[in-house]
Amino acid sequence: MKKITILAALLACIGINAQAQDTTTTEPKGKAIVQVFGNFHAGFGEQNNDMGFELDRSYLGYEYKLDDGLTVKGVMDIGKSKSVDDYHRIAYIKNAQVSWKKGNLTLNGGLISTTQFNFQEKFWGYRYIMKSFQDQYKFGNSADLGISVAYKFADWVSADAIIVNGEGYKKTQVNDGLNYGLGVTLTPVKGFQIRLYGGLNESGVEGKANTVNMAAFAGYKHDKFTIGAEYNHMLNASYAKGNDQFGYSVFGSVKLAKYAELYARFDDLYSNNDWNIAKDERAAILGAQFKLGKYVKIAPNFRMSMPKADGSKMGCSAYVNCYFGF
Repeated sequence: MKKITILAALLACIGINAQAQDTTTTEPKGKAIVQVFGNFHAGFGEQNNDMGFELDRSYLGYEYKLDDGLTVKGVMDIGKSKSVDDYHRIAYIKNAQVSWKKGNLTLNGGLISTTQFNFQEKFWGYRYIMKSFQDQYKFGNSADLGISVAYKFADWVSADAIIVNGEGYKKTQVNDGLNYGLGVTLTPVKGFQIRLYGGLNESGVEGKANTVNMAAFAGYKHDKFTIGAEYNHMLNASYAKGNDQFGYSVFGSVKLAKYAELYARFDDLYSNNDWNIAKDERAAILGAQFKLGKYVKIAPNFRMSMPKADGSKMGCSAYVNCYFGF
């Protein structure tokens, strides 16, 4: 924890020094953050008994822009937890951060969004329907306590670095290890982007191995369609030496009208020597999205899960996902 404190102090010093050199001020302004994810779903075949309405997650918070490029943001995450044996909703602090932006430089400190798969999640664009690959299969955490820095060198290249606890935003730090990450984003031509990322999550426990994450993504966005593909490789999952996981995800969407679009995605998760065979799977989703005004989206979709374990049967389900937010 001392290491995080020192790093946070350095970040604050950088921000104070930069502000001392620039007295430009802007009018402070703020905005509420409200996002609600819900669905109705019905399973078929092996999942025939899985049916009902569900409130997946709610984000409630506020963001306030101060002068001199400073922004403060606090967000609560209200959802479910697999760490408890009941069905009560649990509230977490998802973000509690201070950001400073000056020119091409951005600094973040506090309980911040991580950079491991944030880019892919935004490119996918349907987080309220399904998480992006790394988030869906627990390759990393979407937020954590620490600091990050990003710099745009030119219109076609930017880089970022992050240092966080490595245990996510739902837990306090227990081990002494930290999670380090470096990422590069390339835009060789308009609409086409490439993202490369590498991270090292220290176990902080004697006898356990460090976890390494590597990811490569490429995608193209057009006014009428979007396509993307990512490959992910995690070494020593859960700090267990030799427990490696791999996987890829391909997806696309087509805009039919201003208020309607189609989307599809296919995931493939596998592990070396089948150590995770009980959870390894192929999964597919096909659906449509309709925008009902500025704040509401409805997305009917059909999903298939194809487990790789011997004797497992394919699961099918129909969903109607709903989103409200501003």
